[in-house]
Amino acid sequence: MISSAFNADIKYLQVMDQNGKIDASLLPKEINDARILDMYRKMVLARNLDAKTLSLQRQGRAVTYAPLIGEEATQIGSAAAMRTNDIFVPNFRQHGVYAARGAPLEALMLYWRGFEEGSVMPKSVGGYPVIIPVGSQMPHAAGIAFAQKYLKTGAAVVSYVGDGGTSEGDFYEALNFAGVWKAPLVAIIENNQWAISVPRSEQTAATTLAQKAIAAGVNAIQVDGNDVLAVYKAAHDAILNSLNGPTVIECVTYRMSMHTTADDPTKYRPDAEVEAWKPLDPILRVRKYLSGKGLVTDDSDRKLNEEQLKLIDAAVEKAEQFKPNPESMFTNIYSFMPQVLKDELDAAKAARFWV
Repeated sequence: MISSAFNADIKYLQVMDQNGKIDASLLPKEINDARILDMYRKMVLARNLDAKTLSLQRQGRAVTYAPLIGEEATQIGSAAAMRTNDIFVPNFRQHGVYAARGAPLEALMLYWRGFEEGSVMPKSVGGYPVIIPVGSQMPHAAGIAFAQKYLKTGAAVVSYVGDGGTSEGDFYEALNFAGVWKAPLVAIIENNQWAISVPRSEQTAATTLAQKAIAAGVNAIQVDGNDVLAVYKAAHDAILNSLNGPTVIECVTYRMSMHTTADDPTKYRPDAEVEAWKPLDPILRVRKYLSGKGLVTDDSDRKLNEEQLKLIDAAVEKAEQFKPNPESMFTNIYSFMPQVLKDELDAAKAARFWV
């Protein structure tokens, strides 16, 4: 006898199309024009912050940097869906999430200048430090989510991983753990079509990346990652359902710039592909909607950009005035300082090693 043992279906969600037209039947009831305008402003901030940091890196005033241009909807939409007590675990490209959650801009600039002190965020931000090794943030996120369940905090943990990261063992292990323990994990796949120079087509034979969740018994959905409202809705629904277990959200978007400033995408990526994605720009479609409502004009955009650039410039100035304290090499290692480390610190101070 042969019968069907299992069937699955991955839904695709889009709320606002590339022309700024909204499917009202899918719009969450708590979303109004004021909130859409707020998301728009935060998306613009993310792009302005991105452009400034990229410029600083090219001037030698920042370290290797991972641009986010083109992925603003995925980041701002998911950040907007988080509640006050929710936690996010990033990889190395979630600058927009940090900014949207209220991270001090000078802290972000300090981090990209190479100082670990920039990773120290106010508790209200709810974000963990940047995690560079691909996929390694996923087990952390699953463990943190399990802790929230164990402690009955009611918080969800939102993690971010790229399309390349879904090929890592860490990704599968984290989903399997979260699935078994019904941990309140929302795993957002930021599918920007390229893992450095490896295209999505060579990353996996799976039709979608979302379906990788099925084997772990985890809910999954694919969304238009350039649609801030679709991302918001999917993340909002997943967070509300997180007490019942994890969800994977695949956000289909595009990396309009290089993987990092150590990379040259012109060596492997056709220009025609980049051009084809430009009309799908996540900020452009929201602007079309808001412009049609009279809520955004060329003049208001000019003022918004001027205001944001002033804030960013002030943050850069503050970050560039920062003087690191070498004692942090000793005091930030253990929860208590072992004697051998204290002896080294005392010796360094006695020798006036860093004066």
